[in-house]
Amino acid sequence: MSIKVSSLSKTYQEQKAVDNISFEVGKGQIVGFLGPNGAGKSTTMKMITGYLPPTSGTAEVCGFDVTAQPMEVRKRIGYLPEANPLYFEMYVREYLEFSANIHQLGKKAGTRIEEMISITGLGKEAHKKIGALSKGYKQRVGLAQALLHDPEVLILDEPTSGLDPNQIVDIRDLIINVGKEKTVLLSTHIMQEVQAMCSRVIIINNGKLVADDSISRIRENNTHQDVLVVTFDKAVNVSELKSMTELVKLETVSDVQFKFYTNDMEKMRRDIMQWALNNNLAINSMQTEVYSLEDVFRNLTKK
Repeated sequence: MSIKVSSLSKTYQEQKAVDNISFEVGKGQIVGFLGPNGAGKSTTMKMITGYLPPTSGTAEVCGFDVTAQPMEVRKRIGYLPEANPLYFEMYVREYLEFSANIHQLGKKAGTRIEEMISITGLGKEAHKKIGALSKGYKQRVGLAQALLHDPEVLILDEPTSGLDPNQIVDIRDLIINVGKEKTVLLSTHIMQEVQAMCSRVIIINNGKLVADDSISRIRENNTHQDVLVVTFDKAVNVSELKSMTELVKLETVSDVQFKFYTNDMEKMRRDIMQWALNNNLAINSMQTEVYSLEDVFRNLTKK
């Protein structure tokens, strides 16, 4: 496994920021690491990269323990923190040369720098100081730095935060392309990005792991009731709708549209149609409401 986390915890005095979480990520996977603010995402990422020591448990990258073998881990990992730490007074190419020296790339440095400038679309900006770049291009510089030494694992903390829609698409496409050959663990609050990039999702809340599966299975396992959205041709007496036997919950959208929550979709559908027929009402539309990843995320992290 490229990343293996076992019973990992981090405690600050009385607060448990990360509470006994375990997961594995294999090569060629792009995994979304999700959770509300303060859930422990960044803390976990910092422990995996060796920036923070765990209070208990272990983290391994490509078989190397992050505590016992930190230098071996750093050779194999590329990290883009949420607060992208760049030297604004440096020129783009100068900064990448500086990073190449840190990684001791030697004769390969020049070739790798030019490759990263090309891959991340920095060609037209490479002559500028980093401080003069837009946020989107600063993120590209951060990604170029993270990829420069050709790591097996990428840890990306909010890589598209604060970017405009065009920049988000560019960075997303870059991550997807890179993820074909590497392991990518990324955190984000943008659910559309998760659905576009990730083959799997890990969700934590209050430091605890609450879900770890494919997006489709997480939806299936956390959608406890079916919902029918029904629009009638005229106003309806709500109290009469509540008498239906298969109804778990009724939500009024308007005087003609309602959401029927049920544990038996087909029976509920038949009951509604029969009720409408008995009351001389026409059904303009009847649709099954599909739970989004955002709905599931909210359900898992609302407490």
